[in-house]
Amino acid sequence: MVDRKLRVLLLFGGRSSEHSVSCVTAAGVMHAIDRKRFEVIPVGITRDGGWTLLDKDPEGWALDSGQLPEISTVDHPVQLSPETDKTSLQSLTGSTIADVADVDVVFPLLHGPFGEDGSIQGMLETAGVPYVGSGIAASAMGMDKHFMKVVFEGAGFNVGPYEVITNKQWLRDSESALERCQRLEYPLFVKPARAGSSVGITKVDVPSDLPAAIDFARAEDPKVIVEQGIVGREIECGVLEGRGSSAARASMPGEIAVADNGHTFYDFEAKYVDGTAAKLSCPAQLSEQATQEIRELAVKAFDSLDAEGLSRVDFFYTPEGEWIINEINTMPGFTPSSMYPQMWAKTGIEYPELINELIALATERNVGLR
Repeated sequence: MVDRKLRVLLLFGGRSSEHSVSCVTAAGVMHAIDRKRFEVIPVGITRDGGWTLLDKDPEGWALDSGQLPEISTVDHPVQLSPETDKTSLQSLTGSTIADVADVDVVFPLLHGPFGEDGSIQGMLETAGVPYVGSGIAASAMGMDKHFMKVVFEGAGFNVGPYEVITNKQWLRDSESALERCQRLEYPLFVKPARAGSSVGITKVDVPSDLPAAIDFARAEDPKVIVEQGIVGREIECGVLEGRGSSAARASMPGEIAVADNGHTFYDFEAKYVDGTAAKLSCPAQLSEQATQEIRELAVKAFDSLDAEGLSRVDFFYTPEGEWIINEINTMPGFTPSSMYPQMWAKTGIEYPELINELIALATERNVGLR
């Protein structure tokens, strides 16, 4: 029984190209978290994997005038240390190890590989400490756009046409890989299979541009997915795990519309740098029936992956009224202005309350098999 404020370790930064996005997310959570209920322990991970205890002031990690924050030094190195009945955060200073605090729950605000893909989840499971979000398998499948689509196809979802190019396939016979892609109709979207925040994505309008787009994606991930462009509105829906045995909950849907000012799709610049590039609207202007459909489909996608905690599920809504699933994000953007918190605010759960609920969900479930 904890007779003090619950200690929440906020883990952010990380080794992926979404390092700065993770820092911005952490700043939002640190601003809004209830300090009367929770003791916050901010720990940053540098791009080369070093863990460091950070100041509790979130100002240094906010997005300021387009400058993306970064954790560049390990001034106060720390590590998680599992013990018989607790998990402690310990300070490493030379040869001396001193206790910092017992950790009650971890909020891993990490995006991309080495954080959102099951890596950190496996470490936390081994350490025996509760954490916010999906477990190992759901995180891994949710990070890999290839296996994600395989799961969704198996669950009966409409999935757009695509091809996968693995590292060995490209190195062994790139011409065959390119030939396979010609069954798809242009424009194509070439993406790293295991990345987020639209990093490494190229819209390709003609076959001659495809090899360069694949090389660009491969700079981020040696495994590449090539998707046929879908004509339709981009509609998203937030999902929040239910308490106990209750069913997961779906938010009101939101819509993204990219402005015609140099952005041909919702790329990294449009998401995080150019504040005029996209219009986010919630609730999306849909019929009552269509709204009900996407909310049900979002929960179905969440359950098909055996996800936990939170997810954002993205769809295309075609002119014919068909829903085509695009992807699921098991740790979506979580700043106050991100779509996931915005959708839940429109559904009746404000940002601070959403943080409370996610921490409560993490602490009520078992670590390990469940």
